[in-house]
Amino acid sequence: MKLVITGGTGFLGRHLVWRAASEGADVLFTGRSAKAAAEVIRLAPAPVRWQALAHGEAASETALAEVARDADAIVHCAALSSPWGRYDDFHRANVASTAEVISASRACGVPRLIHISTPSLYFAFADQINIREDADLPEPANDYVRTKRAAETLVMQAGLPEVAILRPRALFGPWDQTLMPRILRVMTQGAIPVMRGGSIRLDLTYIDNAVEAVWLALTKPLPCPVNIYNVSNGEPRELLDLLNQMAREFGLPLRTRKVPWPLVEVVARGLEIAARLGGGNEPPLTRYSAGVLAFSQTLDLSALRNELGWRPLVSIDEGIRRHARWWQDQQS
Repeated sequence: MKLVITGGTGFLGRHLVWRAASEGADVLFTGRSAKAAAEVIRLAPAPVRWQALAHGEAASETALAEVARDADAIVHCAALSSPWGRYDDFHRANVASTAEVISASRACGVPRLIHISTPSLYFAFADQINIREDADLPEPANDYVRTKRAAETLVMQAGLPEVAILRPRALFGPWDQTLMPRILRVMTQGAIPVMRGGSIRLDLTYIDNAVEAVWLALTKPLPCPVNIYNVSNGEPRELLDLLNQMAREFGLPLRTRKVPWPLVEVVARGLEIAARLGGGNEPPLTRYSAGVLAFSQTLDLSALRNELGWRPLVSIDEGIRRHARWWQDQQS
């Protein structure tokens, strides 16, 4: 199997490169950072190739079509994921990049496209339990969600032979630069705000389980031309339970501060307004990032289980232990 992975220097992307290489695939991955690419290549279990590529630039579409020749599949991981930023940056990284991938798939006759999306599309500042893939989508919570939704629409309307859209929830594990680092930073520096009693239920996804879902989407027959799959560990946990376990495994203090959601929302709105007026730098708190810790969100995984035969490889507990060991090794 010849496989092209966009965003192969990112968190999910690099783990997919390593898994595909271990499975004997001919892997070419793209990314902007030569330093990050060198690390991916060095740690790969078999030889892999890298193509420097910055999506949204004049030559990127042509370059992607060149490397996609004779490919059996493209996995589109490249994206900008952040609760704050410039709309143009999100559009270039999430929408323009997807348009380039679709164009390359058409030009090269690539049989299958795996598009990595997000369950943030469901987020509605309300408790949501066992969300199905066909749930009505609310108004996007921010520009990240808005552009990821637009990217999904492009993929669904592209008319490609075989498409799988995966929506992995809250990825964590070694090389995570987003979820765990933010939580650990707050643990180290102060108290974590706990809203609505801290009893909300959350889904997380250990990285190996997300990679397994992608690999099955690459190698299993797909039931229809366009398929959408939720991805998580399938182990919803209460927020306070998760925080306590993280503190134990990472060896960090856990300080919490109970605060009412309405107050946090007002403060977050004020900080966002001040940030926009002051030049656009990310505020210390956004309404979206606070809301993620204030409302339950769990996913229905029936389609992933029944259609692709997915089962989690690593539990939440074991995943946190593995992440903590890796993190402690990095600190030392």
